Amino acid sequence: MQLHDVWFVLIAVLWIGYFFLEGFDFGIGILTKPLARNTAERRVLINTIGPVWDGNEVWLLTAGGATFAAFPDWYATLFSGFYIPLLIILVCLIVRGVAFEYRAKRDDARWQRNWEEAIFWTSLLPAFLWGVAFANIVRGVDIDAQKNYVGTFWDLLNPYAILGGLVTLSLFTFHGAVFAALKTVGEIRDRARATALRVGVVAAVLALAFLLWTQAGNGNGRSLAALIIAVLALVGALAANQLGREGWAFILSGATIVAAVAMLFLALFPNVMPSTLNDGWSLTVSNAASSPYTLKLMTIVAAVFTPLVLLYQGWTYWVFRKRIGVQHIPGHAPAAALDQA
Repeated sequence: MQLHDVWFVLIAVLWIGYFFLEGFDFGIGILTKPLARNTAERRVLINTIGPVWDGNEVWLLTAGGATFAAFPDWYATLFSGFYIPLLIILVCLIVRGVAFEYRAKRDDARWQRNWEEAIFWTSLLPAFLWGVAFANIVRGVDIDAQKNYVGTFWDLLNPYAILGGLVTLSLFTFHGAVFAALKTVGEIRDRARATALRVGVVAAVLALAFLLWTQAGNGNGRSLAALIIAVLALVGALAANQLGREGWAFILSGATIVAAVAMLFLALFPNVMPSTLNDGWSLTVSNAASSPYTLKLMTIVAAVFTPLVLLYQGWTYWVFRKRIGVQHIPGHAPAAALDQA
């Protein structure tokens, strides 16, 4: 295996890690509306991801930086061609971070509701748009001989890509509901399990349709194996959720996301961005890669620092592993007296 192949795998791992981790905190943000019934419960949900959401976004920064350094032509074509959806995602992530930090800065109900509204929408939009973006990457877009995207924004909103967006939106919401059940106590935990069942069934239908479509159009033996693992993991997650085994449900819902994203990269390889205009104009791991020296230096740096980052992030999750409920919210009132959303 050559270094550009290694870096394709490493970038795939970074995106998989990002979607696994950011997936459940996008899901928590989305669930602040349908799951939480009052201010205290919304605060409980937000607190489940409060210590970790910003660390999860490091995976996105690393994936983007690795793509820029290892495959500059891929990075240039992707970020110029998908400029509008990626800009929307970036703005959402900025506003979302501000909302988490500023929501509690004032003891004012309207102020807090406005930031909670921002958390909902800035979680929902990226969850959908990431699926649209990756579906288009796998499907292929209009790339010319100069490696430039020559399509329009509306070309990206094709049926396959929209289905991909609905899949990531539903899977992340399911992943978030399972995480909420794992991290909370009381009534909100029970409602999270019930929500996970409803959303999980929808996600299963959408994901099966999307993955089968992907397999039919771009698949191979390896992607088929990943598809089967994703389906089995999702069924297992639904079963574990019904049995009240939240830990296993979370592991299996995460495995679903891991296998589904891995399938996309397996179906994509050796391309990194196929051209729908001419197969010869597609960006591949070889024609879009940096020099061997650059890739070698990157490999050494990654080998040194990646284990340190993983250890630190794992320690963070261990420290904040306990469940929480409305009784842990300072100054909370009895359930009947809480202000209704």
